[in-house]
Amino acid sequence: MRQIVLDTETTGLDPALGHRIIEIGCVELINRRLTGNNYHQYLQPDREIDEAAIEVHGITNESLLDKPRFPEIAADFIEYIKGAELIIHNAPFDTGFINNEFGLMAQADAAGAAQTIEALCSITDTLKMARTMHPGQRNSLDALCKRYEIDNSQRTLHGALLDSEILADVYLAMTGGQTGLFEDRLGVSKMGSDNTRIRRLPKDRKPLPVLKADDEELKAHRAWIEKLNESAGGQCLWAQLELD
Repeated sequence: MRQIVLDTETTGLDPALGHRIIEIGCVELINRRLTGNNYHQYLQPDREIDEAAIEVHGITNESLLDKPRFPEIAADFIEYIKGAELIIHNAPFDTGFINNEFGLMAQADAAGAAQTIEALCSITDTLKMARTMHPGQRNSLDALCKRYEIDNSQRTLHGALLDSEILADVYLAMTGGQTGLFEDRLGVSKMGSDNTRIRRLPKDRKPLPVLKADDEELKAHRAWIEKLNESAGGQCLWAQLELD
């Protein structure tokens, strides 16, 4: 199962007013594990960034002068996200901007109908999930970090890649937690920085004992999975595996 946690930064709030994407950040999850195969790109928007937007993300007009335009990176971006489930907080905002970029690209080269991100990927909106799971509460990314005890101390300004990394941790916590057996909450290996190292076990080692769950334990496990799946809005991978 390939999931891409995605975020964008923009020149303003509304593509209908001519605002454009200036940063795309993506984090890849495969079977709920962070892979390190991330995507990050700054973009030249060919327009001024609103001062209010600069105060949010800190990206200046000058810093983007030498950056590529969206059509130059579109093929690589599509190849990266195609077929994945996109995890986005407040998805209509980001998908609206991405579809606007696809539309502008189609207009420029008269290529016919514009591509849409919905045709490339399925989309899960974590804001919608959070509102279902925590009705009447604040469900901003910062609020969810506090609720699920996710470290967002580095988030002094918004940034597409950093926010995607934080949202990945939040999403995993919302839908069941643990990203991998030897990983902490931020997906950092507790076994050291060399994740490719293989340790051979001695051939003459004693077999490990196998302790099977009894009927009561299996019943309690299934009840826990059902409760977890309900709280995750039906998105719990473990529940899907149980059904399979």
